[in-house]
Amino acid sequence: MLDHSTDLQELLATNIAQVRSRIREAAERAVRQPIEITLVAVSKTKPVEMVEIAFRLGVTDFGENRVQEALPKLAAFHPQGLRWHMIGHLQSNKAGKVVGAFDYVQSVDSFQLARLLNHHATQHNIRLPVLLEVNVSGEESKAGMAPSELGTQARQIVALPHLDVQGLMTIAPLVENA
Repeated sequence: MLDHSTDLQELLATNIAQVRSRIREAAERAVRQPIEITLVAVSKTKPVEMVEIAFRLGVTDFGENRVQEALPKLAAFHPQGLRWHMIGHLQSNKAGKVVGAFDYVQSVDSFQLARLLNHHATQHNIRLPVLLEVNVSGEESKAGMAPSELGTQARQIVALPHLDVQGLMTIAPLVENA
């Protein structure tokens, strides 16, 4: 009989292989190379043991959405080659805790937050990769700047010297027929 760790490793290996296969198929449909696409495994609420197993299986990027839950995990496991992404709504009062701990922030939803992140990145003497979060669905329950604000805010944010704006992050609305 297999132990829990072996069962978990086999389950993760199967799931990761399925996701990578779907990424490959989607890349082919979009006439892109799978190597251009980064798989970010969402590790929120999962124990660090699962992150360690997934990392050994080749996953290098992990997403967390709650700063307080993530920080102990980041401190416990951060080998060379692993990148931590802040993927959830980031409150301004947590910006200082994110810079220096996370490698990416995927949820910059305002110029005010960007200014705070830039301030902390300046203190750490780093250039922090970020994505601008845009609420394309218009749903009030979702964070992000409105598409109509994007041009103005993006111009202000890209001028901040310690932020590296790498693109947009959006969440499409749930619909019956995508």
